[in-house]
Amino acid sequence: MSSPTGAGFIDPSFPNPHGPHDARIVIYGYTPNFALCILGIVLFAVSFFLHSFHLVRYRTWYFAPFSLACVMEVLGYIFRSLSSRKDPYHVIYFVIQYFCIVTAPVFISASIYVCLSKLIGWSTAQGFDTESRRWLNPKLILWGFVACDIAATVAQIAGAALIGSAESDQKSPKVPNDILLAGLAFQTFAFAVFLALLGTFVFQLRRDRNFRSAWTEKASFIFALGSSSILVFLRTIFRLAETSQGVFGHLSSHEVYFGVLEFTPVVMAVWIMVVWHPGRWLPTGPLADHPQSGMSSSLPSVEKAA
Repeated sequence: MSSPTGAGFIDPSFPNPHGPHDARIVIYGYTPNFALCILGIVLFAVSFFLHSFHLVRYRTWYFAPFSLACVMEVLGYIFRSLSSRKDPYHVIYFVIQYFCIVTAPVFISASIYVCLSKLIGWSTAQGFDTESRRWLNPKLILWGFVACDIAATVAQIAGAALIGSAESDQKSPKVPNDILLAGLAFQTFAFAVFLALLGTFVFQLRRDRNFRSAWTEKASFIFALGSSSILVFLRTIFRLAETSQGVFGHLSSHEVYFGVLEFTPVVMAVWIMVVWHPGRWLPTGPLADHPQSGMSSSLPSVEKAA
């Protein structure tokens, strides 16, 4: 276990090697648990192979970012394990694991945005009135939220890298942490808007009396998609709360919160989408199946795979 000092955290059982890439303290606020790292590597590696299998089987190339997210999680936990066993003071290990673990959910979110866009196109083909609901524009939803995630992630990665640099140079990490906090706040707001949009769409879909039979066909997948979205949002809220406390706040310096509110929600979201993979439930055609795009809104019907 790591112990607090007046200016950060130093692991008494792991002397600082004082190498060229070592900070004076453990930036994590603790030495990462090796067992959690291995569990993360195994769970995300297995989910990568399962998602890749479904990707090829159902030819759902639009869901490829989900597989990429699994790869990034594996890399993140590999570098986190290096921090655990080799050198917890190493700034590069910290920055790479942070980059991978923070960026991976962005690709999960992008895949979720695609799924909603596909659902809107499918519901339109089934007779749901999206033309009078101008906010249900698949392309606008997809690229609008992807752009928000990219901007937020760039700010977060820049902030994390600057925090590592500041600690290595024994400077105050307050400004880098504020940059990181701004990126997380924007990401949290954008995803809250997405959840509100998803919830409104599902609510109106269920209210449509002419859509009840079609709703029954896709209900379990829609709830699975919603559950994954909420789990990703929970993880984002945790990161926001963690960062708002500063570099060595209570949340960031106790790994149990990372395990429960970062690791667990992302693992659950990934595995929910393994079971309810969109290839079994959604059309595989282009995204532009919407009357507002000026293209045909008809989609071939796709039967649920057995």
